[in-house]
Amino acid sequence: MTTEATLPTTSVSPTPRQLWTRGRGVALALALLVAGAVAIALVRSDAQHGSLDPRSADPQGSRALAELLDERGVSTRVVTTLDEARAATGPDTTLLVAEPDLLTPAQQSRLQEATAGSGGRTVLVAAGVSSAERLAPGVYVDPATSLDSTLTPGCALPDAVRAGPAETGGLRYSTTRPAAAECYFSQRLATLVVLPQPSGDGDTVLLGAPDILLNERLDQQGNASLALQLLGSHPHLTWYLPSLSDTTATPDDGGRDFFDLVPSGWLWGTLQLFVAAALAALWRARRLGPLVPEKLPVAVRASETVEGRARLYRKANARDRAAAALRSTTRTRLAPLAGLPVTRAHTPEALLPALSARLQGDPQDLHTLLFGPTPADDRALITLADQLDALEREVRRP
Repeated sequence: MTTEATLPTTSVSPTPRQLWTRGRGVALALALLVAGAVAIALVRSDAQHGSLDPRSADPQGSRALAELLDERGVSTRVVTTLDEARAATGPDTTLLVAEPDLLTPAQQSRLQEATAGSGGRTVLVAAGVSSAERLAPGVYVDPATSLDSTLTPGCALPDAVRAGPAETGGLRYSTTRPAAAECYFSQRLATLVVLPQPSGDGDTVLLGAPDILLNERLDQQGNASLALQLLGSHPHLTWYLPSLSDTTATPDDGGRDFFDLVPSGWLWGTLQLFVAAALAALWRARRLGPLVPEKLPVAVRASETVEGRARLYRKANARDRAAAALRSTTRTRLAPLAGLPVTRAHTPEALLPALSARLQGDPQDLHTLLFGPTPADDRALITLADQLDALEREVRRP
């Protein structure tokens, strides 16, 4: 069993200290980038935690409203899938859709089919253009939101009259459907619309902003009164929180892809980083003129060069190239000793007879040694090098 010798470290091998000196700037930049991303994620996750969730006591949650409804005999159930929401619709149930814009077009259409003839109430919180046209046909959404958060009823709807001023300012709606009740106007457009179902049983409520449902805003103005009346008209309340893990939100149903879920600011920021990287690459790679050869700042010993090249051959397992280099160099040195020009050193028909005249041996052995096949392993390569050295010493012998 043979043991592979360990190659000594040369001056061209970088030390761990040199590697750290070269890479510490990049490592520091990556660490800062990761730390910033984690900090932003924590801040954003904390701000959005439990938003519009009736189980959450956070400022943006709705647990206080759920407890008030429970005191009045209204049970609250939270669902996160479309199938659960569709199954919960009925004449004694109010279905609240917390963020209808998160639903895919196919999901919105299926939900509208389930609620249209259910006989119950459907409350859409801050429904935008993409969801209002499917979940509440005949309602149009104004792209400009209300400038005021607190508005007065301005209508004869009993629930709004009893509640008085409330913080409904947000998205604004208009409709041409008859018998629709429009309340809490901002610049002549309503922020609360109640649409009776065509069948005569049940209705759909569009609420321009979620403020009246939040824990931190429930005690302001008439928010609590309006929220309790809108959500407490039936003994059961189903609180639908759309989830991205819902299996019904598939690409075949027109679901959003990954880039639709990434905020536009991140996309623009990433594009700017790519542009900056391209400009930096052009700046570093610029050439102001033709290439000029320069002398090495230090003298490199021949032994180091040979050792470095040998390491490269060994790493690439290139015994064929190493053997060819050894044989070619030996033939170049032997040709003048045999009385041949260097130009004919690599021609077996000229070199072998000239060497045979100076040596005592089989010409076939010379041919195998100087023009033979590639060594099978490293040991055979070392043997070849020794034999070539011995041949050159014998030719040089007087």
